[in-house]
Amino acid sequence: MPPVLDEFQGLSAFDAIMRHGNLGAGAEHLGISKSTLSRRISHLEYQLGQPLLHRQANRLIPTEAGTLFHQYCQQMLSLGERSQMALDELREEVSGDLSISVHPHFLRGWFNRLLTEFIEEYPGIRLTLTSNLQPPTREDDQVMLWLWEGPTRDSGLRDEVLGHQRQHLYAHPDYLRQHGHPQHPGELASHDWVNLIDRHHPDLVLHHPEQGEYRVSLPPSRFTVDNVVVHADHITHGAGIGLLPDHHVRTRSVAHPGQFEACLPEWQGPSIPVSLHYPFGHPPRKLGALLDRIRRHVPKDWGQP
Repeated sequence: MPPVLDEFQGLSAFDAIMRHGNLGAGAEHLGISKSTLSRRISHLEYQLGQPLLHRQANRLIPTEAGTLFHQYCQQMLSLGERSQMALDELREEVSGDLSISVHPHFLRGWFNRLLTEFIEEYPGIRLTLTSNLQPPTREDDQVMLWLWEGPTRDSGLRDEVLGHQRQHLYAHPDYLRQHGHPQHPGELASHDWVNLIDRHHPDLVLHHPEQGEYRVSLPPSRFTVDNVVVHADHITHGAGIGLLPDHHVRTRSVAHPGQFEACLPEWQGPSIPVSLHYPFGHPPRKLGALLDRIRRHVPKDWGQP
C-alpha cells in the first residue's frame, strides 16, 4: 500500500468486508491474512467507539453505524487515492508525447513562440502540432489539447475560455489615399472588401459605444481565404478593407510598421472567443505544465473571459 495511505488500512479493511461480506473473501482481495484483517477491523471499531459489523451465519453484516460509516469510508478512501496520485505526479518528469490541435490562425505568432519556449524548458517533451478548421471533438483521442478561435459546440471536453480578441477595420494607407476614408459603415459597400471564410460575409455587425449597432451588407469579396495571416497579407497589398484582430495587427506592426491604418476606429467588430479544450479529470503533468504556461502568457490586449 502506498505510504500516504498507510493510515487508511482500517478503512480499506472495512470497505473490503462491506464489498465481499466475509473475512475470507475480504482478506483475499487485500492480499492479507484473515487474522490481520480481523485485527484491523477491531482497531477501527475501537477508534470509533462502536461496532460496525456483527456476524450472521458465515457473513459479516453491517450495524446501523456500519452502514452509515461506509458512505464516509468510501469518500475518504477516494480522497486518499487522489492525494497519492497527485503526490506521485510531482515526482514525474515533464516529458513524453504531447499532441496539440490548433485553429490555423495560431500556427504563427504568439502560440508558436510559446510552444518553442516550452520545449526548450522541458527537453523530454515531444510535441506534435496540427491545424484544423473543424471545432474540437473528443472523438480524436490522440489529441490532448485543442486551441480554438470562434464559437464552439458541445464536444464532451472541458471548455476553458482564455479571452476575446477585439476586431476593427483596417486597410493599407495607400489604399485609403486612393479610395478615401469611409466616414460611416454605410460607405463600406462602395469599397473593396477582403473577406475571411465563414467570418463576416454577407453581413457584418459593427458596434459603436454611442450609436449602437450597425449591420453592414458587404460587397462580394474578390479574395477570400481561411487564414488570418494571408488575409492580412492581402490587405497590406492594398486589395481593400478587412476586419482583423487588433492583437494580430499590433504584433505585426512591431516588425513591419506602417502596413495598416484603422478605418472607422470607433466602430468595433464582433469579438472572437479563444478557448482551450481538453479531457475532463486531472491532467497528466506534461499537459498541466503546458496549460499553466498558456494561462500565464495570454496576450494582455485580449478581453477578459
